Amino acid sequence: MVNASQFEIVSANMVQKRKFFDFLMFWALVIVALVLCWSLWRICSSGISYSALTIEARDSSAQWDLRIQKFGDPNVTSAIQQNQNVSSAIQQNQSNEREMNDKEEESLYRSMDQWEESSDNFYADSDFSYTVGSTVKNWDTKRQQWLRAHPHIKNYTEGGKPRILVLTGSQPYPCKNPIGDHLLLRCFKNKQDYCRIHGLDMFYNTLLLHQRMITFWAKIPLIRAAMVAHPEAEWIWWLDSDALITDMEFEHPFERYNDSNLVVYGWEQNVFEKRSWLGINAGVFLMRNCEWSMKFMERWSVMGPQSPLYEPFAKILSDVLPDRALTESDDQSALIYLMIKEKKKWAGKIYIENEYFFQGYWLDIVGTFENITKIYDAMEAKHPDLRRRYAEKSARLYARKRDRSLKEIWAGILQRRPFVTHFTGCQPCSGNHNPIYKAEDCWNGMARSLDFADDQVLRIYGFRRHQLQSVVVSPIHFN
Repeated sequence: MVNASQFEIVSANMVQKRKFFDFLMFWALVIVALVLCWSLWRICSSGISYSALTIEARDSSAQWDLRIQKFGDPNVTSAIQQNQNVSSAIQQNQSNEREMNDKEEESLYRSMDQWEESSDNFYADSDFSYTVGSTVKNWDTKRQQWLRAHPHIKNYTEGGKPRILVLTGSQPYPCKNPIGDHLLLRCFKNKQDYCRIHGLDMFYNTLLLHQRMITFWAKIPLIRAAMVAHPEAEWIWWLDSDALITDMEFEHPFERYNDSNLVVYGWEQNVFEKRSWLGINAGVFLMRNCEWSMKFMERWSVMGPQSPLYEPFAKILSDVLPDRALTESDDQSALIYLMIKEKKKWAGKIYIENEYFFQGYWLDIVGTFENITKIYDAMEAKHPDLRRRYAEKSARLYARKRDRSLKEIWAGILQRRPFVTHFTGCQPCSGNHNPIYKAEDCWNGMARSLDFADDQVLRIYGFRRHQLQSVVVSPIHFN
């Protein structure tokens, strides 16, 4: 028979054991939770794979399972089992996803590989060429065939805009102008910044792809080769090395050019009535990647220095364009000649743009930058939703907002930034500028234009120059 004192001792022991089991269960659950949190933290911060997480969780669970089973607490054992189930589910989901992606990728590359090895691959044809003088037959059909064989590569962006390849370049040798290489580096950065913000591809060339097509004619063999090398590109955007993008937000209104294959800046009256060699400028243009363009470049290049007609055409071009200043056949005069003399064949597909600064003459532009900046600042002050911090990947969204404000609210009041500022006649690399300009005007104008454009990029990163032609920046106070 148990007396009162013995009963109290037994009761105390049972309570103590229960407290011990409760204590153990509590800390076991805490440790399991910590293990799960730690594992998830490692996924987020260290890129640990799901399979590694599963192994760690399983090993940890097994160790605690052995300890808890020793004391026989069903609640803690259940928690460990749930942890094992979650780990197994993660591993299974990851395995299924990887298997699905592998199958899709394998199928895609198998299809591409089959096309590359098939007789449909026109790149394998012995008469297929990247060079001027070798006609590519049925290029439109070939492009569509290539796009169908490579369905993951689109000739349009996710936003439905045509894919653009930017082409530019410079000579293969160091510049004679002491600051020429620095200017060319900044010109390259200017175009690369625009391409990065707008998701465009760019090819920068420093070699002659045709040894006899030099100076301004060098662009034609490069464009010809780029069209073949990039069938996914719907448009080629050629920019002379001294053409700077000074509105980093603006995008071409391609809806205007649906029926055109070549877009140049100029005035129809100056081309067809006045017959001026300055009626257009051939230093910046858009050319559609199509069969028409291939044929047009072949015809255009007939007047180039590689052709036996090069010297005779120098006189012919001067006869047709009486204000022409050059003595040799040049690409711009040759382009205008084709528009005039072969109008029915070519002019219908050439769009002469002048409703915005598709490219602008630098002397008319470089003195306006401070005033334009003040106007844009005033617009943002009146529309606080435009004066916000945002990520670079969101820059195009805010550019569209500003563009809508310019068109709908400030139309006719605000002068928008010039899209492209072209330093024609400055020759920043050689330094052999047109004698009608002063060297310091050319170099200072380029520096101001580059700073004006660069400030638009720096704004995305939260900084701004104190003034143009300054290397000192300060944080922007958005509020």
